[in-house]
Amino acid sequence: MRQLAVHVLDLTKIEGKGEFSCPKCKVKISPEDTTERIYSLIEPKVRGDALQELVIQCNRCKSKIFLTGFALLNKLQI
Repeated sequence: MRQLAVHVLDLTKIEGKGEFSCPKCKVKISPEDTTERIYSLIEPKVRGDALQELVIQCNRCKSKIFLTGFALLNKLQI
């Protein structure tokens, strides 16, 4: 039985414009890629009208990545 890797990544702790490497296989994941070739959007988690967390899956290694830090990023954009 194959175990799936699960990772939590806080977007407020990464450099750049939102791109990062998959914690397991190191493929580059970029918010600019809308093709779902590299990663797939699994579930957005919203509170009220604000995005709280985004769950994506790396299509190369099948790791699930929980992206956090949206609440702070939303406050910084106001």
